Amino acid sequence: MEVIYEDNHIIAVNKRPGEIVQGDKTGDEPLVETVRRYIKEKYAKPGNVFCGVVHRLDRPVGGVVLFAKTSKALTRLNEMLRRGEIRKTYWALTRCRPAQPEARLEGYITSVERNNKSYLSSVPKEGAKHSALSYRQIAQGDHASLLEINLETGRKHQIRVMLSSIGCPVRGDLKYGDRRSNPDGSISLLARRVELTHPVSRQPLVIEAPTPDERVWRELEGMAAGSAPSPAGSHDAADPVGEQKA
Repeated sequence: MEVIYEDNHIIAVNKRPGEIVQGDKTGDEPLVETVRRYIKEKYAKPGNVFCGVVHRLDRPVGGVVLFAKTSKALTRLNEMLRRGEIRKTYWALTRCRPAQPEARLEGYITSVERNNKSYLSSVPKEGAKHSALSYRQIAQGDHASLLEINLETGRKHQIRVMLSSIGCPVRGDLKYGDRRSNPDGSISLLARRVELTHPVSRQPLVIEAPTPDERVWRELEGMAAGSAPSPAGSHDAADPVGEQKA
């Protein structure tokens, strides 16, 4: 387990794709229990150790997950989430270049438990929740685009279904339209950054997860950091970037 931030009130870890944040029917150990055991052992705490889940990530997604070490911190963080005061930024790799390099996407999402999938509609429907996000393309490689996404709402599979709706499913996301899986079963979606006011000290806090140790991620991260121009040549919007759309 990789801890990327910790103090007396909160702890943030870099979740690996494939891990679950809370327990489910698989019976696999959830990340919250791993964090609880880490706290207990590191600080030699007797009895039960408090560890509150602030937010979750889909199983195939990696990146920043925030936990509360005290009930006071959890209560305040939950209230901040409700008020939209915690800013979550995601990075996604797509094989296709979006038609617009920067845009706001809006719609209504219905989640179906039977097949664990979400569906997007452009008009209100019974049971559907209003959903919105904004994205911008921050780097372009020969075989992938790197998009930075900021959520306005937090619906189930929101980024995945909304990017799919514009012809740019996340790499490896077979459920939402990509044609080839990633070797490790992950999808190329990273919870890159969480920005908030600390629930106790009230100081501004930015917690950032490293990108996966893969060549395509490293190359595109370098381009984004250096504001490097896209490679020569052009590709049609929502068409494959490089040799083959997967």
